Amino acid sequence: MDKKYNALSFSTSKFVTKFYSTSFYSASQYFSKEIQEAIFSIYGFVRLADEIVDSFHFSDKEYLLRKFESDYYDAVKNGISLNPILHSFQMTVGKYGISDEYVQHFLSSMKADLEKKEYKSQIELNTYVYGSADVVGLMCLKVFCNGDEQLFDRLMLPATKLGSAFQKVNFLRDIKQDTQELGRHYFPQIIEEGLTEQTKKELVEDIRKDFDDAYKGIVLLPADSRLGVLIAYKYYTALLRKIEKTAARDILNKRIRISDAGKMFLVLSTQIKYYLRAFYGNK
Repeated sequence: MDKKYNALSFSTSKFVTKFYSTSFYSASQYFSKEIQEAIFSIYGFVRLADEIVDSFHFSDKEYLLRKFESDYYDAVKNGISLNPILHSFQMTVGKYGISDEYVQHFLSSMKADLEKKEYKSQIELNTYVYGSADVVGLMCLKVFCNGDEQLFDRLMLPATKLGSAFQKVNFLRDIKQDTQELGRHYFPQIIEEGLTEQTKKELVEDIRKDFDDAYKGIVLLPADSRLGVLIAYKYYTALLRKIEKTAARDILNKRIRISDAGKMFLVLSTQIKYYLRAFYGNK
């Protein structure tokens, strides 16, 4: 395989990551280079699918998603794609043994976004979140564990909890766009009662439990991926705290975010605490 084209493909995935998510890109800088490439390729794949269902309003989304899926499996079959995003992702799938079951669950949730507007039960929501977020966490975990199947099995549950927590925070952060622009309602509680202060409190408590369970796995990750995941965890828990402090009516009318200065402080403080703990822990 052409090394230059491989490098171009991973660079394209890296660019997509940086363009669409500066927070995720910043956290990824604390992975080893090999892990960075793989994680960027996963992000590029899921981002492109997500953009198809969320952004391409003047195109045939169903056709584009079918084509995206078909092109991906052609890439897997042939070991190459002229779409750099699909090429880098199929390389990562092959290298790290990422299960096709995860890819299928993810694509199923993307298809659901084209067909389904309301999730009226917790079972429906959990199924959607598993496909849209949990399996992405498992794909990343495959990369982090790099063939250590015992460690992978041990960390599967925390990885899915982290994926769920990230996704549910995204739902609360993006609720204005999801409801007003896309007509989607993910939380059954909000469909029934609206976003009240009590509903918000219950949702935040549920997400915090997921974060608590996820943290137990983060500390067990290999050293070349632990800090990057920890920074992403710290960013999302900070975002959750900000959502918690924001009035429910305001969450419905604006997108909650962490300022650039706040992100920089969070990254720096997490780094310092991490290295101090590692230094004194080895004494």
